[in-house]
Amino acid sequence: MSDELSHLDLRILQQIQRDSSLSTSELSEKVGISQSPCWRRLQKLRDEGYIRKQVALVDRGKFGQSFFIYATLKIGTLTDAQRADFTRKVEITPEILECYSIIGERDVMMKIIAPSMDWYQNFIFKTLMKMPGVVDVQSIIAVAEMKYTTEIPVSGTRAL
Repeated sequence: MSDELSHLDLRILQQIQRDSSLSTSELSEKVGISQSPCWRRLQKLRDEGYIRKQVALVDRGKFGQSFFIYATLKIGTLTDAQRADFTRKVEITPEILECYSIIGERDVMMKIIAPSMDWYQNFIFKTLMKMPGVVDVQSIIAVAEMKYTTEIPVSGTRAL
């Protein structure tokens, strides 16, 4: 990987985070360079892993009412096989949108999309509490979305 991204690379990353459906022509116009160098820089950013994948953001409201729940889990001691099983179950459960190992009194934090409180109560007992090592679940329910973005700040950032 490159030690440092150029100003143009950062501008390309900013633009495609806002709209990855931009054509190379549109992108080159927005960042102020011609199409061929823009395409080469974009390919280089992909090849070097700065761009992992490009996705479409779906409006969850179009699929009915739903809300986000942040669940923190206390996990008991796990063998390597149990840890792998836990991770596999997290990966195959579509309602778990994000999952992190955390430090503190809790061991895992998850972002879960839920259609109702009744559904979530069943999800706790039928899914979360049946995962390897889970001994307790605490939940925080998001009642209003104040900000949502998938963009990470890249302007002036040095690559690690």
